Amino acid sequence: MPTLKNRVAIVTGAGQGIGRSIALRLAKDGATVVVTDITGKENETLNEIRSLGGQGMALRLDVTDPRMAEDTAKRVYDTYGRIDILVNNAGIYPFKPFLEMTFDDWYKVININLNGTFNVTRAVVPYMVKQKYGRIISISSVAGNIMGFTGLTHYSASKAGIVGFTRALALELARYGITVNAIAPGAVRTPTTQAGGEEQMKMMMQVIPLGRLAEPEDIASTVAFLASDDASYITGALIVVDGGWTIT
Repeated sequence: MPTLKNRVAIVTGAGQGIGRSIALRLAKDGATVVVTDITGKENETLNEIRSLGGQGMALRLDVTDPRMAEDTAKRVYDTYGRIDILVNNAGIYPFKPFLEMTFDDWYKVININLNGTFNVTRAVVPYMVKQKYGRIISISSVAGNIMGFTGLTHYSASKAGIVGFTRALALELARYGITVNAIAPGAVRTPTTQAGGEEQMKMMMQVIPLGRLAEPEDIASTVAFLASDDASYITGALIVVDGGWTIT
């Protein structure tokens, strides 16, 4: 039986990469999936979902725009009568040495990664409170929470902020039957990581005990678990999905 049958999920940044895999997995598990993105690729993901027999809608969403986030949540609720799952996945990670980093560089990453998580969560939570049920899952990173990386001070700060946000919000929303968790991926095989070339990926795999990069589907599987009733007693957690990278 589909584990997410009759559930309605919103996934941000779902046009490609990890977000696309998350949307597909939730649909495979029976959820109605609202695919949101700013790239214009959200319709492509929705078409894939429909080709697999799933259902949902595609909406353009700029997570940095609070009003747009509110309008999106309202439209989803008005259409389906509920919002059960929110996956805050939208994010960017441009490399920039700190000594070359401008205020604009800093604010852009913080605004998308951290403020975007706040904006969409703030828009969705009232509907979850109303129905006394919800699953909020945010994509953080090993960067900033477990490890440091040169050229990613802005990204690391934003992803560490998501974990603090998750833990505090979990305490506030527990009384409403809403769980709030975060996932910290390690190195994931995406178009961005592949752009570094095969040699760079081989170097990364040498320090990962499981001997491979994560596939986007590995992250999607963890999201699907946290979204299911099997994870009903887990809240305020950070689940590391890194193939053992950070324990070496």
